[in-house]
Amino acid sequence: MDFSVSDRVLGFQGLVREFMRKEVHPLEPRLRREGFAALLPQLRLVREKARETGLFAAHLPPEYGGAHLALTEFAHLSEELGKSPLGHYAFNVQAPDIGNMELILEHGTAEQKERWLAPLARGELRSCFSMTEPEFAGSNPVWMGTTATKDGGEWVIRGHKWFASSADGAAFAVCMAVTNPEAPDAHRRASMIIVPTGTPGFELVGNLSIMGHRGADWMSHGELMYHGARVPLANLLGPEGGGFMLAQHRLGPGRIHHCMRWIGICERALDLLCQHASTRQLAPGDLLGSRQMVQQWIAESRAEIDAARLLVLHAAWKIEREGAPAARQEISIIKFTVARTLQRVLDRAIQALGGLGMTDDTPLAFWWAHERAGRIYDGADEVHISSVAKRILAGYARRGGAPA
Repeated sequence: MDFSVSDRVLGFQGLVREFMRKEVHPLEPRLRREGFAALLPQLRLVREKARETGLFAAHLPPEYGGAHLALTEFAHLSEELGKSPLGHYAFNVQAPDIGNMELILEHGTAEQKERWLAPLARGELRSCFSMTEPEFAGSNPVWMGTTATKDGGEWVIRGHKWFASSADGAAFAVCMAVTNPEAPDAHRRASMIIVPTGTPGFELVGNLSIMGHRGADWMSHGELMYHGARVPLANLLGPEGGGFMLAQHRLGPGRIHHCMRWIGICERALDLLCQHASTRQLAPGDLLGSRQMVQQWIAESRAEIDAARLLVLHAAWKIEREGAPAARQEISIIKFTVARTLQRVLDRAIQALGGLGMTDDTPLAFWWAHERAGRIYDGADEVHISSVAKRILAGYARRGGAPA
């Protein structure tokens, strides 16, 4: 592997880093005090400035205004943007919209691309993704109760969803629903269907209270009901019965995006730790950073972040060359490894800052509350760990226990 970073990546890294310092980081105190919705007027102006960098919706091809970054290139961009809770939104590459853009670009019809992808790419509307259900275990994604049946030229959707992130204010939802319940392969029973949120029978019950906050607009997690919502058959995204396959295609690159965003958070947290350790005096002339335990936190964080980044870039490299199915093991490994690295680095930074780390004067407490879910969504740690171990052991079983 070539571990060098291209001139293109180095160029946009510097550009984005400076943009974030000037335009995005100054908004963070208001985010923590007033919430996301209060910032929307100012964020619209920031987004217009971000568009001028040529990196707005940078994952998309030029015909949709993007820079057509490769997955490994976008990984570096995601790390820079991840250093602020507002970074990805400022550049219109925030979840869940980025995943829905990728889905419609790859699997949508011409009509779907014109109606939904183009305005998403321009930042004119938002979307959500509704798959998880409160009545069924999220660790078994092929087991769900939401159904979509055909009635004339329409799908009739009935079901209950929650953790539909950013449903508050979204223009449409991509809904996973069982359309082929008799299919012998459980992975071929569900489909993805685009449902405009203004559809009669679509209900946003409300935003879930997460760690004491309900959130609003993009920073929210919605509970949804489909009360016989009707949409045209043409709203089917991809093939009928292909929902699980599309979900796997969506989640592979999506985990690269999340993991590199987490690494950006880790870098910012470590920077805050080091700033504090190098200036905080425990007594005149006695710096916090002189303590061996604090030095250990710094060194271990540095090593873990660097190792995690290499794992993620390798997974992205393999996806680019062989496709997400071939990189299934690498994707699982980065998902639980980076999520745990994030938790450890944040914990050390908060501990080093003491009482200051618990306040909203830094983004550490915000991230601690909002990113704990990283070890749960897109597959809980335990599911990914079990999956990796089973694949490894299956290889030994094929060889009769012989080493590779």
